[in-house]
Amino acid sequence: MSKSLLRLLLAVSTTQLLAAIANAETGTENPRYRTTQHDFGGVGLLQTPTARMAPEGEFSFTASRTSPYTRYSISVQPLPWLESTIRYIDVSNINYGSEDFSSQSLKDKAIDAKFRLWQESRWLPQVALGFRDVGGTGLFSSEFIVANKRFYDLDLSLGVAWGYIGNRGDFGNPLSLISDSFDDRARNDDPGGTLNTSSYFSGRPGIFGGVEYQTPWDNLRIKLELDGNDYKSEPFENNQKQDSPINVGVLYSLADWADFTVAWERGNTAMFGITMHSNLRNMPRPPKILDPAPEARRPLPAGVSGSNVDWADISERLTSNAGIKVQSIAIKDDEVIITGEQTTYPSQAEGMSRAARILDNSLGEGTYDWYTLVQKPYGMELNQTSLNAETLRQYEQFEADRRALRYSMANAVPSILDADEVYTEELDRANAGLALGYRQNVGGPDSFILYQFLLRADGQFYFDRNKWLDGTIAINLLNNYDQFEYDGPSNLPRVRTDLREYLTSSDAQLNRLQYTQTEQINRDWFGMAYAGLLEDMYGGVGGEVLYRPHGVNWAVGVDVNWVKQRGYKQDFSFRDYSTLTGHVTGYLRTGFHDVLIKGSVGRYLAGDIGGTIDLSRRFRNGVVMGGWATFTDVSKEEFGEGSFDKGVYIQMPFDAFFLRSNKSVANLVWNPLTRDGGAKLWRNYDLYGLTQDRDLQLFDNSFNNVTH
Repeated sequence: MSKSLLRLLLAVSTTQLLAAIANAETGTENPRYRTTQHDFGGVGLLQTPTARMAPEGEFSFTASRTSPYTRYSISVQPLPWLESTIRYIDVSNINYGSEDFSSQSLKDKAIDAKFRLWQESRWLPQVALGFRDVGGTGLFSSEFIVANKRFYDLDLSLGVAWGYIGNRGDFGNPLSLISDSFDDRARNDDPGGTLNTSSYFSGRPGIFGGVEYQTPWDNLRIKLELDGNDYKSEPFENNQKQDSPINVGVLYSLADWADFTVAWERGNTAMFGITMHSNLRNMPRPPKILDPAPEARRPLPAGVSGSNVDWADISERLTSNAGIKVQSIAIKDDEVIITGEQTTYPSQAEGMSRAARILDNSLGEGTYDWYTLVQKPYGMELNQTSLNAETLRQYEQFEADRRALRYSMANAVPSILDADEVYTEELDRANAGLALGYRQNVGGPDSFILYQFLLRADGQFYFDRNKWLDGTIAINLLNNYDQFEYDGPSNLPRVRTDLREYLTSSDAQLNRLQYTQTEQINRDWFGMAYAGLLEDMYGGVGGEVLYRPHGVNWAVGVDVNWVKQRGYKQDFSFRDYSTLTGHVTGYLRTGFHDVLIKGSVGRYLAGDIGGTIDLSRRFRNGVVMGGWATFTDVSKEEFGEGSFDKGVYIQMPFDAFFLRSNKSVANLVWNPLTRDGGAKLWRNYDLYGLTQDRDLQLFDNSFNNVTH
C-alpha cells in the first residue's frame, strides 16, 4: 500500500474519530452510524437482531434471499423505544399443501416486536428485549435480550435467545430454577396467530452477537456475526447444513433510501438483500407550487370603502385561495364571522392567514379587528378559530414572532351570536369524479399476490348540508383473479370468508350507495343515521351517537346497525344472512407521543361478542402508524388459522407527496388473514372522524405551515 494512501486513510479515520468523540460528549447521533436492517427485517446484522433502534418514524421494506428462504418484511418505528415488523417468508422447498390444494411453495406470516429497555450511555450498553414471530404461526418464534456498545466505528452486539435465534442451545436454561416448565420448548401446535406465551423463554438458549464496522467510506459497512442457530431444528424438519456459525457480509448504500447487502451465511450459502427506507415522521413537505399564491396585500381602490363590499366575490376568493367552502358570512361589531369548512389546506392556520389577507384587501386594513372561522362540516358546528388581524400584519412584517401570532389565534366552542348575516352561499348539491383503484390479497395458496386494478366513479348529491346520498361504482380493468380458487374454511357464518365470490362474480360492481344524515344534538353531542348499500358485502340501516366535548382528549360513542348480506355480484340483490351488530367505543388521545387509544366492545358480524383495542401514533405531519387486535368469545379452534383478528395500518396524507395542498388520506392496511371471527362492518363514515376539528392538537401540529 502506498504512503499517500496510508496518509489518506489515517486522515479520514482521525476526522471520524474526533467526530465520534464530539457526538458522544454532546449526546447527538452521528448520521454515519445510522441503523440498517437484517435478513428478517428490523434493525440488526445478518441473521441476528441488535439492540439498536431506527429513528422515530422510520419505515423500511426489506427483501432477502438465503436458500431455501426468501423473506419480505416491513419494519416501522412508531415510538423511540418500539420497533415492529411484519414479514412473509417463502420456503421454496416446502409446498403450501398437497399438490391438489396448491402448486405454491409455503408462505409463512409473522409479526415481530422489539422494545428498548434502556439507552446507551458512556459506560453502559443499550439493551433491548425482542419477540420474533409473536403474532404469526410461530414456526420461527424466538425471544431475545441483546445489548449493544459502540466504540467509534465499531458497534458490538451480544445477546441470548430462546427459540429459533438460539436453536443451538449453548447452555441450560437458568429460568428452570424458577419452574420446570422452562426446561423444554414445545413446538406450537395451535392455529397460527396465537401469542403462545407458554413457550416464551423456554428451552435451551443460545448465544449470538457480532460487530458492525463502519468503513472510512460512508456508503460501505462490514458485518460479522455469530449465529445462535445451528439449523438442526428448522420448521417441518427442513434442516439445513451449517459449515460455520460465523456469517460475514457487506452492506453498500446505493442511495439515501436504498441499501444492498451481500453475505456468506452458514459457511456455505450466499445471501442477497435489498432495503428501501424512508422516515415518515421527517418527510419534507413538498413545495406547493401548484397552490395559488396568497393574495398580495393592497389598499382599497379610490372611492371604495369597507361598507361597499361584494360578498359573493369574497366568498369565491375564500374558496379558491384560502380553501374555505363558505356557507355564510356575518358581521358583529369589530368581527367578521365566516361559517364554512376548510376543504383544501391540512393546516387550519394557513387557511386562516390566507383568508385574513382576502378580507383585509376587500374590507380595508383596520376596519375589523377580528376574523373568525366557524368550522361547520356536515351541518355540525365543531370549532371556531378567531384571528387578530393586526397581529398577523405585524407577523408578516417581522414585527411579531410566531409565538405571538399563535397567541393571537383563539380556538373556542362556536357560540350563538346576535350577528348580522350579510351573505349566504348557495348549496353546491352535486359532484362526481373518477379515480383509479387497487386492491390485493397477499399470501394465499392460489398465488402470493392476487391483484385487481379498478376504475372507480364516485358521486354525491346533497339534499341539505347535513343530508346526502353518495355511492361508488367500480369497473374491473385488470386482475389475475382467474387464479383465485381457494375459499377459506370457516366454522362460523361466512360473514367475510366469501371474499373470492365478491371479487370474481362481476366486472362491474356497485360498491356502495348510502344515504347519510348528521345532527348536532347539542353543544357536545352528535348523531348520525344511514341506510343503503353500506359496503361491498352488506346493506342495511344504522346509527351512531358520539359525545365529544370541545378541546378535551377523549370521546365516547355508540353505533348500532342491522345489516343483510349482499349478493355476490354487488348489485341490488341480497342473500339470506342478516344480523344486528354494534359497539360502544371509547377514544383517548394520551398526550404520550400523540398516541390514540381506541377501545370498543360489542357484537360483531358473526354474532360473536368481544372487544377491539386499537393503538396508533400520529406524527406532526399527519402520518399515522397503528395496529389493532380483536378478541371475542369465538374459540381459536372456531376462528381457525390466525386465532384472532389483527392487523396494522399506516395513514399517509396526500399533502406529503403532491405539489398541491390536499386534505385526502391514503389508508394502507395489512390484515394477515380474512376470517369470520371479530369481523366489523366497514362503515364509510364515523362521527369521530367527521368531528376531527374538535381535536385542537391538529391545529397546533400544522401551525408551522402558516405563511408570511
